[in-house]
Amino acid sequence: MIDNHYDKQAYNPQFEWSFLHPKYWGTWLAVLLASLFCLLPHKMRRAIASTFAKQAIKLNSKANRRARVNLQMCFPEKTEAEREEILLQSITTAGTFLLGFASLSVRSKFWLEDNTEIRGMENLTTLTDQQQSVILLVPHTWAIDIPAVLLASRGLPVSAMAKKQKNPVSDWLMHRQRVQYGGRVYERSGGIKPFIKSIREGYLGYYLPDEDLGPEHSVFVNFFGTTKATMSGLGRLSKLSRAKIVPLFAMYNSETGKYELDFYPALPFPSETEEQDARMMNECIEQYVGERPEQYMWILRLLKTRPNSDENPYQVKK
Repeated sequence: MIDNHYDKQAYNPQFEWSFLHPKYWGTWLAVLLASLFCLLPHKMRRAIASTFAKQAIKLNSKANRRARVNLQMCFPEKTEAEREEILLQSITTAGTFLLGFASLSVRSKFWLEDNTEIRGMENLTTLTDQQQSVILLVPHTWAIDIPAVLLASRGLPVSAMAKKQKNPVSDWLMHRQRVQYGGRVYERSGGIKPFIKSIREGYLGYYLPDEDLGPEHSVFVNFFGTTKATMSGLGRLSKLSRAKIVPLFAMYNSETGKYELDFYPALPFPSETEEQDARMMNECIEQYVGERPEQYMWILRLLKTRPNSDENPYQVKK
């Protein structure tokens, strides 16, 4: 078990008195409301989220546009009504989850255990019991933060790379929540070496396979019904960190109010080429998201980089 999680290269924001400035009072009010909402019964939170979702889907927002573009490009075989239903269920899931998100800080790790269903945990613990390094392959679902907190509470801390948030109060609070039971977070600007080092030291790597980092860091491979700029280099990362790649799909069941974590058998990384590695990652996402599309963050700029084109699919044409 890792006892000392301090690393001078890790991102570790601290509280500052400037956080109490009036310009941040709105943030603190939102935190207070979130702390109260998370104590409401699940059915009440779902009712609120469902009502909100039915109105939110009507808005001509950038988030809705990105989601509709993603769904149309990924599922061209579905009707518009079918894609709209996926979007509605996704917003409902997101709303219900976010209304209870403060539970990770307000409630105890025992509450988290009681409210999480885990399947396939042996796919991870078999490797960690053998002292093997592991990188978790975690797609962007609404419940993406849940596994990191729960695993750390069990003595399996996670190491991740993240982007600093613009709001310093939100950034500090989010970081405290993520590492409350241990773990490390590194800023992307610091490079990959500290992340690799932490995995070798026994941390579980937390790798997000569906980010679009631009053509210089990607290869173009199939993704559902389209082509996606998919991050390359996971095979090299696996080799350098001497780690097994274990897929993990995190979900929030808006019907039961419980978190659900599915751990899958380790993937055969590295393969022969970066394209094969990238396609393997996308196949994982397709399998999991295809079964539970309402769990996925369709609002992200998943398909911003297009092959042989500078056109942004999310930009409204004048």
